[in-house]
Amino acid sequence: MNSTLRSSPLSGRPAPVVLAVAGLCAGLEIVFTLADLAGYTDIRRTAIIYGAFWPQLLTGHWGAVFPGQRASMFLTYAVLHGGFLHMLFNMLIMLHLGRETVIRLGQAGFLLILALSAVGGAAGFALLNGGQAPMLGASGAVFGLFGTTIYWDVQRRRAVGAALTEPLKLTAGLVVMNVVLWLMAGGMLAWEAHLGGFVTGVILGRVVTPTLFHRHRNRSRRH
Repeated sequence: MNSTLRSSPLSGRPAPVVLAVAGLCAGLEIVFTLADLAGYTDIRRTAIIYGAFWPQLLTGHWGAVFPGQRASMFLTYAVLHGGFLHMLFNMLIMLHLGRETVIRLGQAGFLLILALSAVGGAAGFALLNGGQAPMLGASGAVFGLFGTTIYWDVQRRRAVGAALTEPLKLTAGLVVMNVVLWLMAGGMLAWEAHLGGFVTGVILGRVVTPTLFHRHRNRSRRH
């Protein structure tokens, strides 16, 4: 049996729900960027006040701006970004990773994985980050997609007895990327959200496809 496994290429136009999420994030960032260029910086600042993830709201040190903010910020932070390149980087990765999620789980499943990974990313940030700066960006949700797709790749490889070299290399690459970006950003990278999203994605991948390896092994025994 071969020691490597190649996944089927995922091609074609992204599903409407993936494009809709990307369009929402891109549209908001375009508005904020144009407003910044025109001198209306208060528009972005107001969006951050209302939509970013503020850990102090959970500890009670700060009061909420509106009822329900303590809950809504676990999702709203993921559609806001710190700049155009920040948004573009996250959306390009999401468009790529979202294809397999939609193929496996449908559009509603993709949206659920993305939302729960965003919540997991916020939870990771709240638990591991002791600072007071707000957190924003879709990278927690995007790392959730990384976690889910890597788990699926490991699951496929285990089912046929293939080597796990590629998914392990990708995981190591993500760790190295976070370290490099953290250093480049002067410690202002929310790696805690990346970790929380990734772990959530792995767990969700395990929950939605729990028995592929065992089904394949039992079928092989019968043959």
